[in-house]
Parts: sequence; C-alpha cells; structure tokens
Amino acid sequence: MRRRRNSFNPKRRFATQATLSMLGPLDQLAERVSYGGNPEHKRNPGDFGLIPPSQPRPGKTLCDAARIFRRVEALALLQEGVRRGLVSNLCEGTWPQNVWAVTDSGIPLEAQLENPLIGSYHGYPMPAHDAFGDKVLERWEAR
Repeated sequence: MRRRRNSFNPKRRFATQATLSMLGPLDQLAERVSYGGNPEHKRNPGDFGLIPPSQPRPGKTLCDAARIFRRVEALALLQEGVRRGLVSNLCEGTWPQNVWAVTDSGIPLEAQLENPLIGSYHGYPMPAHDAFGDKVLERWEAR
C-alpha cells in the first residue's frame, strides 16, 4: 500500500530580494547547478546513470509521471527554475535548498540540494495534495 505524505516542510518559502541579491546573478547560478537525480524517484532510469538504476520507493513521487526520462530535461527545468528566481529562501552556502519549476504540461516540480559542495540537486513532481505546488504554478506563470 502506498503511503501518502500528509505534511510538507512548513519552512518552504520563495527567496526574498535579499536572498536573491546574496545569490548573485541568477543566469550565472543557473549555469553552475547540476542534476544528480535519485533512484527513489524513478521507475525508468533513462540516461540518469543512477546506482541502483531505479528503485522506486512507496510514497515517493516519480519523475516518470511527469514524463522526465532524460537528465538533460531535468537539468533544463532546474536551470529555468533558478533563472526565474523560483528558489528557496533557505540556503546552504551559495546554493538554495530548493528550486521549483513547472513542466510544459503544467506539473510543478521541486528539487532539493543534495551536494552543497558542487550545487547538485535531485528533483521530483510535487504531489497534487501539496498546496505549495499551487504557489509554484502561480509564480512560474508570473515570471
């Protein structure tokens, strides 16, 4: 039986202007981020080169549902989220803890910082019952 997460991190907030200023030019930050991926969010490992290749875990949303099967697609979405300023107010060094983006088909995505030494993230579709997804959609359209 698939467990459904009922609560989400209440500390998630979009970056303030002060945080965005501290991060520097978003275009430059977007070019420096990388995408590592996480096998728990994949049924089909595609070209992500994950070890183990895929290991979907009950309760985890899958990138397959958002039709993201290639690393280059995931990286492009991550970079676009950074360029649009859909980044977290919480940072680790010069890296935002979270970055949000939206697929062409309107699915909100959340990426989490997994390696602050190199700015590597893994991402996943936001569950439909996560109210922050509506805020992501709204902000994405506004920018």
